[in-house]
Amino acid sequence: MAVIRLIAGLGNPGAKYEQTRHNAGFWFVDEVARRYAGQFRAEARFGSEVAGCLIDGQECRLQKPQEFMNRSGRPVAALAEYYRIPPPAILVVHDDLDLPPGTARLKQDGGHGGHNGLRDLIPGLGGNDFLRLRIGIGHPGHRDDVVGYVLKPAAREERAAIEAAIEAALGVLPDVVAGNLDAAMKALHTARQSPS
Repeated sequence: MAVIRLIAGLGNPGAKYEQTRHNAGFWFVDEVARRYAGQFRAEARFGSEVAGCLIDGQECRLQKPQEFMNRSGRPVAALAEYYRIPPPAILVVHDDLDLPPGTARLKQDGGHGGHNGLRDLIPGLGGNDFLRLRIGIGHPGHRDDVVGYVLKPAAREERAAIEAAIEAALGVLPDVVAGNLDAAMKALHTARQSPS
């Protein structure tokens, strides 16, 4: 597996969306920056907030696109092209309706699964050959309710479960970044993540 050089968290910019379920990708990269002493700053040429950090000695960039979710492709592609980071060296972090709160899963390749950020990102990067970290937010039960659901804050118990999943994913991040994907998947996918 490739060494990861870019971690792109997906979300919507602005205070209005900061606490909404759709911003779980932002929550993750914010926590990575906090843990590994990264400082986000606005980078207009990439339409993003970008931070640099060292994760167990490996240089890595963190990105929060400042376009809306359904326009994530251009900012991520622009940064990747500028720094010559190929798709296999990119980890994209996003919320996932198909996983319950408290669950985080790593996935290689695959389609967009109806996620508007991935739907824009795949053509932006010229394919789906990038790693994903899926952070479960649960499903409202009916597809007509999805938009309202992802754009609302999670209930307290759900948010605690999502934060537990983020914590579990952070625990395997050094292996992910180093390219030890099998070890990271084994540890993450067998760990109990929901708070009891």
